Amino acid sequence: MSKIVEEVLAANAAYAGSFGDRGKLPMPPARRFAVLTCMDARLQPSKFAGLAEGDAHVIRNAGGRASDDAIRSLVISYKLLGTREWFVIHHTDCGMETFSDQIMRELLHSSLKTASIDQDGWKDTGPGPGSTEGDFIDWLTISDQAQSVCADVRRIRNHPLVPREIPIYGYIYDVRTGRLNEVTEATAIGKAS
Repeated sequence: MSKIVEEVLAANAAYAGSFGDRGKLPMPPARRFAVLTCMDARLQPSKFAGLAEGDAHVIRNAGGRASDDAIRSLVISYKLLGTREWFVIHHTDCGMETFSDQIMRELLHSSLKTASIDQDGWKDTGPGPGSTEGDFIDWLTISDQAQSVCADVRRIRNHPLVPREIPIYGYIYDVRTGRLNEVTEATAIGKAS
């Protein structure tokens, strides 16, 4: 067993030991909203959005992008579990800004091992073989945070499975200050009607 597995299981044992009656929380989120945000380990939605267990749905992926799977989760969140407001939250210093689709594809062509980055950009340091399967994936990279928040809110807003009465808010979380900064254009795009 690895050290990480041991640490996770020890932390879980301590958590379960003080779990109390949280097992009785209902499935629908109590505060009736959902957050789509990035998987970046520096983002703790429970802290920056003041969430307790059972409060809201938090959907995470690389970049907090409105991928098909993220929209699937949001639609389920509304249709079956009653959320009524959605937040799209990207963040400063996002890893998705450090590469393009083409860079990712080239890295995967040469090796499936972890790449490294230096002042000259991303480099493959591991041996091959690689794969061309990455050529068929839209990696949803980011070149401008505000623009990507607007694009994601627009994609969600215009999706045929998303009811018009759901407001969708756009924000950028600042990893240096912990503040949520509204992207007013995105929130305007996501306005309920």
